[in-house]
Amino acid sequence: MATQVIVLNGGSSSGKSGIARCLQAVLPDPWLTFGVDSLIEAMPGEGVGIEFAPDGGVDVGPAFMALEAAWARGIATMAHSGARLIIDDVFLGGAATQDRWRRVLDGLDVLWVGVHCDPAVAAGREIARGDRVRGMAEQQAHVVHEGVTYDVEVDTADTESLECARIIGRKVVGGVG
Repeated sequence: MATQVIVLNGGSSSGKSGIARCLQAVLPDPWLTFGVDSLIEAMPGEGVGIEFAPDGGVDVGPAFMALEAAWARGIATMAHSGARLIIDDVFLGGAATQDRWRRVLDGLDVLWVGVHCDPAVAAGREIARGDRVRGMAEQQAHVVHEGVTYDVEVDTADTESLECARIIGRKVVGGVG
């Protein structure tokens, strides 16, 4: 079976979004990209159960978890309907987050990708972006990978997004050579 879903997991500012855009350019079929940042942007400002601490910590509550679960089921429905998808996520719960995705993506051919980046490099990107709470990148750099299993792993500290996409693409059946 050909890969139907690519899940990119990495901390904030690790390079997932850049890799996702490059994957769309190098893979032979159309792929849709959905990221947790878009989910957060779609939510109302108050009462959704997600809080960003001044030190970069992120706390989520039951309201956020319920909306995130509905979002994930919706994305999975698109994949089950034949769309090829790239999911750009931050597994704050490590293996528990991967398990939630495994349940909704059951029956699909999923490529699990770990996107690593040296915390200091990610922190520099975070500052340059200017749209993140400082400290998120360093706090998330390792915790998002705890207990998570991958089919392929890339490190964006020394490898450009396009090359990472080519490495991932080689793992996708019918991907780039």
